[in-house]
This record gives sequence, C-alpha cells and structure tokens, in this order.
Amino acid sequence: MRSEVLKADNLYKSYFQGGERLEILKGASLSLHTDSFVALLGASGSGKSTLLHVLGLLDSLDQGEISFEGKNVSNFSEDKKAKFRLQHLGFVFQFHHLIPELSALENVTLPASMLGRDAKALGRDAKAEAEELLHWVGLKDRMNSFPWQLSGGEQQRVALGRALINRPKILLTDEVTGNLDRPRSLEILDLLARIHAERKTAILSVTHDERLAQSYKSQWRLESGLIVEQNQTI
Repeated sequence: MRSEVLKADNLYKSYFQGGERLEILKGASLSLHTDSFVALLGASGSGKSTLLHVLGLLDSLDQGEISFEGKNVSNFSEDKKAKFRLQHLGFVFQFHHLIPELSALENVTLPASMLGRDAKALGRDAKAEAEELLHWVGLKDRMNSFPWQLSGGEQQRVALGRALINRPKILLTDEVTGNLDRPRSLEILDLLARIHAERKTAILSVTHDERLAQSYKSQWRLESGLIVEQNQTI
C-alpha cells in the first residue's frame, strides 16, 4: 500500500559567501512515498545537492520542517540525526567516499557495525548481509578487493551496497553516474531500479542527465529555490 515516508514543508536554506547572503532554497516542498522513484533535475548551482543534504539531515535548515513517517525530525539533536541517518537513510554520492584501507566487504559492513547493539538486537549477521549485497550488485568475486583495485563503476556498486546494509526506507543519490561512461551509467541506473522494485526503497536521485532521468517514474525540477515541475512518466 502506498504511504508517505518523508515530507518536506517550506524549506529555506542560505549560505554566506564573501559577506553576501546567498539564498539557495526558497520554500521548497515535496513528499516521498514508498513507491517514489524520482529524478531531481536542475541547472548547475540551482541547489539540488543542498536540498539532498538538507533532506538527509546532513545540513541544517534556516526555516521549514522535515517529517519522517509523520514525525518531525528536522529539530533532532546532532546525535539523534546521526542515528536516524544510520537507521533509515542511505546515501550514494558522485565520489564514492570508500575507505581506501578497507576491502569492499569491510566498506559495506561498516554502517551496520556503527549501529552496534541496535544491529545485534535485530538478529542480523552484518557480514553475511554484506556478502549477499555484494553478490546482488554483481561483485561476488571482488569482496576482498580494495577500492584502488576496482573500476569506477565497481566502486559505485560497493557504495550502493554500503548504503543498503541497514535496510533504509529512503535512498538519496547525488550524481552517482557523473563520473561514469554511458554503459556503466546504465548499469547503475538498472541497479537503482532493482533496488526500488525489489527492496521497496523510495529513491530520490539528483542528476544532470535528462536522458537518464526519463527512466525514473517521476522527474522533478529545482528552479529558483523551488520545485517547480513534477512530471509523472510511469
């Protein structure tokens, strides 16, 4: 059954640069549901990444409210925000941010180990789940490889596995295909579609690629600090 997972109301965010205040978000509002598979488009500098960081509680708001399953989470303390992110959100960025000293398997397992007793209370074997995820994203033979031994597309697959290890309700991605060629980009897009369909994960993806965006169920556009266009293709 379709239900709302995240709601953002009237979001404002600004930064100071060179003594000048730059208004990035100017009242943006949106809703993500369990069946959301959304591409977020917009010109360079329009605030797409800022919106994603605010929604993921990685950055604070000037004004507005973010609710998760009906509960206001925007005023959480930093500790509560960190725990909330670990439990409910997955992130994948343009640059993989893998830890170079850790193998693919260790990178994927890391967020589960950070949950500590909460993960153990769920009766989960983080290593076994990480192995399953790496198998699922096509890296069963690269589990013990280090990031420098992997291609860009393979590193992004590891990053996807890491984002999914704690079974998030929402996956937020920021230009995940920005550094990949066309064939590798399509592979990652296919993986995102599988994640959405098979794991029932709501996905919001920042992208500049208009062609790739057409493969999502919806295309939203951020312009002048507002979401001004929401197209449904599927």
